[in-house]
Amino acid sequence: MMERIGLIDIGSNTIRLVIFEFDHKTGLNEILNIKTPARLSQYLTEDLAMTDDGIEVLTKALRSFKKVADKFNIDGLHPVATAAIRQSTNQEQIIKHIKEALKINIKIITEQEEAFYGFYAITHTTDVNDGVSVDIGGGSTEVTLFKDKKLIESHSFPFGVVTLSHRFFEGKNHNDKSAVKNMEKFLTKQFEQLSWLKNQEITLVGIGGSARNVARIHQSEHSYPIGGVHNYAMTEENIDEVYSIIKKSSYDDLKDIDGLSRDRVDIILPAVAVFKSLFNRINANQFTFSRKGLREGYAMKLISERHPEEFKKENIRKDALYHLANEYRIEETSAKQRVKLAQTLLEQLISFKKLEVTQKEYELFAEGSYLYYLGRFIDADSSSPHTYYIIANSMIDGFPHEDRVKLALLASFKNKSLLKFFSHETKWLRGKELDNIQSLGGIIKFVNALNVSHTSSVEQVELQQNDDGYTLFVYYKGEPIAEEYQSLRQKKHIEKILKDDLSIIFTKS
Repeated sequence: MMERIGLIDIGSNTIRLVIFEFDHKTGLNEILNIKTPARLSQYLTEDLAMTDDGIEVLTKALRSFKKVADKFNIDGLHPVATAAIRQSTNQEQIIKHIKEALKINIKIITEQEEAFYGFYAITHTTDVNDGVSVDIGGGSTEVTLFKDKKLIESHSFPFGVVTLSHRFFEGKNHNDKSAVKNMEKFLTKQFEQLSWLKNQEITLVGIGGSARNVARIHQSEHSYPIGGVHNYAMTEENIDEVYSIIKKSSYDDLKDIDGLSRDRVDIILPAVAVFKSLFNRINANQFTFSRKGLREGYAMKLISERHPEEFKKENIRKDALYHLANEYRIEETSAKQRVKLAQTLLEQLISFKKLEVTQKEYELFAEGSYLYYLGRFIDADSSSPHTYYIIANSMIDGFPHEDRVKLALLASFKNKSLLKFFSHETKWLRGKELDNIQSLGGIIKFVNALNVSHTSSVEQVELQQNDDGYTLFVYYKGEPIAEEYQSLRQKKHIEKILKDDLSIIFTKS
């Protein structure tokens, strides 16, 4: 059962339409994401009433987005508003006008709900168990504290990138030194109000457009070798580096910084200041990013109410791999059989003391076995490179970037030279770690040969040592003629691990 959800996020800085498509097999996927930099918070008067001009900007954007959503045959349109309309003293007038003009019912998200949806997205799409989330919008900043993926505290500050910019930089350069200093003092005092933030020594998780821009700027500065900011991690020094680049750049130079969106040029400095101040307050161990925030959290919660079995935070990696496998048409029965045989053979090689692997390597090995050669979906003759680049550059929930690259190397393994070529792209692995990837990849490739016909005719394997080396007894049912041929071609990968000859005997179960 496939369904489409249209969500219009009416923020203080931007208005964005995202259309999600949900299917049990492929999960929740974004099929459209468009925005307009409406800057609604700048239309609030001193008594916080939105002007007629602001209401007209909102109406025009919603009219356009409603027409787009209608063309995608959505099952429901959900316009949700945050700080700018939430703070408006004439919000009832705004909601009434939009309903009469466009037949659209705007839902105003409370501060608590806004914080919750961001927390929900983080805890259901990343591997961060203990953290402080920060989502800085145009007119508010939401922070939450969660431990063991359970919400402990949340708070909404009545300032965002647009309001900070107006308060401290009105009529001044974007990097005016005295304005920067005054803003930093203000932020320090604001965050000191919350005692539960102090010295948590856990991960700071950034969500939202400003956070993504910070990550992309840092990635661009260092020619980061793989795509995506979901689960990307930065140190305090990395934040300082981005902060320094922005403070030193002229306004015109900012427009040329790779990774920085043009519509955020004048508001990126306040955002980084918030992240830096909060990082120091909680004494964070890293600054990481969730590509999924309020919008995804809202959609996921909506779907989970109708389908309670979906989006279990205990099964993030497992579900993500299941959805990816279905997207690239991996046959599930064959994949599970490949994992079973691979684990059986690995455990026997470990018992013969031919390999030593960590628990993390064992888990990645099973995951790599499951996704082996998914790039075949694009082109069978170049399955290996397609597999590597798809996995290494896909946003896979629950996978830090280094794990994602290791998974890509395992699932794409063809031979030693291609492994070295792919691993050279990141230069993250070397020595025993890379040797283990080669050995584990070799096992997966060999085991794949034992089910090359996708009939699961091979039921079990048993490794025995003898005077002439080793013998692998392959127990089968049916007619594994293709498996006999392919396993002989690929047995060299197991012989490298054994450092000895391997005989293969196919035996009827």
